[in-house]
Amino acid sequence: MQVQLDAFTKVKQAIDDMVANLKKQQDEEVKHKAFCTAELNDNEKVTYETNQTLQDLKAKISSLEDTIAKCEESIEEAKKEIKRMEVELKKVSEIRKEENGNFQEEAMDQRAVQNILVKAIKRMRLVYEKKEALIQQDPPVQFQPYKQNAGASPVIGLMEQIVEDSKAVEKDATTAEQEAQKAYASFVVDSESSIKDLNTQIDERTKAKAAAEAEKAETEASKDNTETELEGLAEAAADLHKECDFVLLNFDIRQKARLQEIEALQGAKAFLSGMKDSD
Repeated sequence: MQVQLDAFTKVKQAIDDMVANLKKQQDEEVKHKAFCTAELNDNEKVTYETNQTLQDLKAKISSLEDTIAKCEESIEEAKKEIKRMEVELKKVSEIRKEENGNFQEEAMDQRAVQNILVKAIKRMRLVYEKKEALIQQDPPVQFQPYKQNAGASPVIGLMEQIVEDSKAVEKDATTAEQEAQKAYASFVVDSESSIKDLNTQIDERTKAKAAAEAEKAETEASKDNTETELEGLAEAAADLHKECDFVLLNFDIRQKARLQEIEALQGAKAFLSGMKDSD
């Protein structure tokens, strides 16, 4: 009888140990589920935020690439415009040089005509003055009175008119030359000012491009780090799923099964206790 009682005592102790162990497993599984749920939720949240960061970085890189492209396009257009204006300046300068040469030649020709005609007029006047003096003297009876050449005065008048016309031509040419030179000078000033503005624009766009390229390099480095972080999060999520999926999927079944096992053990213990009392 004593042996039987000792055996019952050991069995009941074993049952108590098993029940305690099952309850411990229950508690540990509840904690493990809470851990898994929290870690998976945290991983999902961080993954979402990191993906958003990655998308923002990609959008920023795209925007910076667009800025760089626009800067390059602006710089290229400005260089082309400067080249075009320099060619135009050279062409206009050559035309102006040719026009000035033509003016100088025209002016010299007109002045030469004027000098020649003025000298000729002076000589003709001297000649006619001498003839006029001779006419004033009393001619001999046997000769007819000397008559001045009727065309002399009109010839001098015509020559004087030619001189005046030549002076008018020279004056018009000088006025036209001055206006052309003024227009040319204004064109040169405006062109040089535009070229200066374009060079300033090139400097500004070059600096903006360099800043955008530096920022793009930094952003690309951040993008690479973010992608590496996402890879780590994906690996962590995979490890969590390996560790947690079975527990999470079977938690209710396992918890219920243990409770049933605990109840069964407790029933067995009660049965054994009843048998002892009956003895």
